[in-house]
Amino acid sequence: MKYKVKDPGLADQGMLKIEWAERHMPVLMLYRRKFGKTKPLKGVRIGAVLHVTKETAVLMKTLYEAGAEEIVLAASNPLSTQDDVAAALVKYGIRVYAWRGETTEEYYWCIKQVIESHPDIVLDDGGDLHATLHKDYLDIASSIIGGTEETTTGVIRLKALEREGLLKYPVIAVNNAYTKYLFDNRYGTGQSTFDGILRATNILIAGKVVVVAGYGWVGRGIAMRARGLGARRVIVTEVDPIKALEAVFDGFEVMPMKEAAKIGDIFITATGNKAVIRKEHMELMKDGAILANAGHFNVEIWIPDLESLAVSKRKIRENVIEYKLKDGRRLYLLAEGRLVNLVAAEGHPSEVMDMSFANQFMAVKYLYENRGKLPPKVMNPPLEIDQAIARHKLETMGIKIDELTPEQIEYLKSWRLGT
Repeated sequence: MKYKVKDPGLADQGMLKIEWAERHMPVLMLYRRKFGKTKPLKGVRIGAVLHVTKETAVLMKTLYEAGAEEIVLAASNPLSTQDDVAAALVKYGIRVYAWRGETTEEYYWCIKQVIESHPDIVLDDGGDLHATLHKDYLDIASSIIGGTEETTTGVIRLKALEREGLLKYPVIAVNNAYTKYLFDNRYGTGQSTFDGILRATNILIAGKVVVVAGYGWVGRGIAMRARGLGARRVIVTEVDPIKALEAVFDGFEVMPMKEAAKIGDIFITATGNKAVIRKEHMELMKDGAILANAGHFNVEIWIPDLESLAVSKRKIRENVIEYKLKDGRRLYLLAEGRLVNLVAAEGHPSEVMDMSFANQFMAVKYLYENRGKLPPKVMNPPLEIDQAIARHKLETMGIKIDELTPEQIEYLKSWRLGT
């Protein structure tokens, strides 16, 4: 089977979405024009497990134009695929195995199709492709040139593989690029999380008490946007004392989840860990509390606990499930506890994914050009790539910056010059 999508007839609609994204991703389009001529990826086979969105489509087309021999793509979340975009990519010649609403079995079947295409380089979002390769396909893993990882969650999993001495190929942690996490994680997730919450609920954020679990870059962005939308109180919960202190100095309230549970109107998880909101917290929540997740997997809001507390549940709106508890209180779970920005909305805006996927593209190019020279470790993107992407982004925005003078360069190199 060359591909499997929900409806190939949606391709024309998907092409329009991709065209819109291309107009808002100038750095990646710059790379497409430049490397579409030189074909630095000529002959390479690429396997990818990413959210199948219009922005991902721009990356796939750019990899193809740069010479990739074959690209096989599956979704990194069962509910994040834009079916019209998946259909359009098939028309462009990409082998796609993705549709919105996959079962767990179907989700891993799609990943299997990517692996069994014997890719040279793999791109992942969340670590399921890398993990499946290392659990079930060691022979194929051993022949892979290298891989990339898009998320904090995935990098954590890959670091665990590396610590145990099991990692079979070099992986560039795209998530650790400055031009990724400072913008995608913070501004992209911050905006798109509320886009998803608002599309699902149409509630007013102003005047609400918003509780953000986790103050990494994603949590920072969500807390910032909650404040900007007029939330009456923004409360952060944390286990890391340094991040908690930073949240305090950024002007947010900090307290344990058990305390926040009693007063929150909207709860948003962004930790990358499991059971962050669980039974002991749900039992304290006020009637009408809304639960949303911005972390990669649907484990942060512990759904088994929610199910055990409920006497009934019903779908009250698209992407909103109402759980009624024994005492009559109602809790509302958004997007089945999965990534609310991708399930209930379209994910990050194209402008911020421009930098993230420019990093993905350049990471693939770097891995291919340095094949056989890199150790099987998790590594950060080279700083020169990061800086080049930032410079190109500024240029496409019409923004110029200063340059160091020769004297300033010399001053920064020397230890002799002081007062």
